[in-house]
Amino acid sequence: MSVPWRDLLPATVEVCGVEYDILSDYRAILDICVALSDPELSGQDKALVALDIFYPGFANMLPEHYDEAVKRCFWFINCGDRQDARPAPKLVDWEQDFKYIVAPINRVTGKEIRAVNYMHWWTFIAAYYEIGDCTFAQIVRIRDKKAKGKPLDKSDAKWYRENRQLVDMKTQYTQKDDDVLDAWLGKKKTAPD
Repeated sequence: MSVPWRDLLPATVEVCGVEYDILSDYRAILDICVALSDPELSGQDKALVALDIFYPGFANMLPEHYDEAVKRCFWFINCGDRQDARPAPKLVDWEQDFKYIVAPINRVTGKEIRAVNYMHWWTFIAAYYEIGDCTFAQIVRIRDKKAKGKPLDKSDAKWYRENRQLVDMKTQYTQKDDDVLDAWLGKKKTAPD
């Protein structure tokens, strides 16, 4: 008797007819999300980093499996759902926001998730969807209003002014961007010692 799909937390995925082990812990997926946001990496480099993190046996994977392996990786990150083709504003930065996400997830799960040896990504996301009213929810709500050009009411505007550093996404610059900014600001490069 097979187990219904809705009861499974996958630890492998099939790619081109081959079953591959995956790293399904939430920390691995957050590492992938950080890499995908890295402005220093090209699109191809981001894909290779994601594959290297997600598939412990990536070094032995056939190159002709890479495209399908990337699709299966994103299928997993999306908790088995297809990606929505509609572009949406970025409302969450997993690296920047993690310290505001962890407390409500701890509350939902009833344990300190940073102390557990393993938590499946889908379990983490299920808890994330249930975090309810908290600081992080306020951050995302204000980001959403700002992204959609909606005015903030008086209390939201006050909260935003007092917590702007939480709401505003940190700008990540490439080395090329930094060099242009340094030149524009008149900063001189010094030779390394």
